[in-house]
Amino acid sequence: MSLASAARAALPPLLVFLAFLGAWHLACAVLALPAYLVPPPAEVAREAVAHAGELAEAALLTALGALGGLGLSLVVGGLVAVLFSQSQVAARSLYPYAIFLQTVPIVAVAPLIVVWFGTGLQSVILTAAILSVFPIITNGTTGLVRVDPQLLELFAMSDASRLQLLLKLRLPGSLPYFAAGAKISGGLAVIGAIVGEFFAGFGADDLGLGAVILQTSGRLQTAYLFAAIFAATLLGLVLFGAVALLGELALRRWRGREQTLH
Repeated sequence: MSLASAARAALPPLLVFLAFLGAWHLACAVLALPAYLVPPPAEVAREAVAHAGELAEAALLTALGALGGLGLSLVVGGLVAVLFSQSQVAARSLYPYAIFLQTVPIVAVAPLIVVWFGTGLQSVILTAAILSVFPIITNGTTGLVRVDPQLLELFAMSDASRLQLLLKLRLPGSLPYFAAGAKISGGLAVIGAIVGEFFAGFGADDLGLGAVILQTSGRLQTAYLFAAIFAATLLGLVLFGAVALLGELALRRWRGREQTLH
């Protein structure tokens, strides 16, 4: 993507964001909203600048938990997807439990994780992984079982083993599905990390964005709270964009090899 095309793609959402800031400012001014309820954008910006160092450190800690959770979900979700694609009995038996991970509120599970694994990074990573693993399982399984029948016949004519079929046909063909699942899971991992920090945290001296949000809401530091929320949103967008970019690069290599083979 060229710089000009990237600028054209970024312009519409940027204009919407500016319009949102303008409407927010007008609402605060016209309705005389109390600052402890809805602070004006300028005050939120001042708090963000004043606490830029703390927010950056908190964002790095949250990013560490989110990346750890995303990595764990990719490994576990990928293995489960392979198992489901190779065994219908396993898929029918275990898929309801995969749905269970998606449907049970994470705020109900997070306290149990703290009881079982204690506070700290490991519990934050586990919470993020639980919330982000389902898209990997569902998208990966779909990609592994959705194979061109003609290619399956070709491999069968070549007396390919089940392992060869998996490694040379199913896994390469499922890469776009895994990439799509990873993009969804990237945003969910940030949410999971923040929820994990609500309960587990990193310690009294190490505060992630979740802990900052809890502290500022309890102290009615609303402008700082808004700044922390925007920082969490920005972190989610960055992680989503990074995963999407890596997925696109991997897909380009995969398509290049595919064209070479043809």
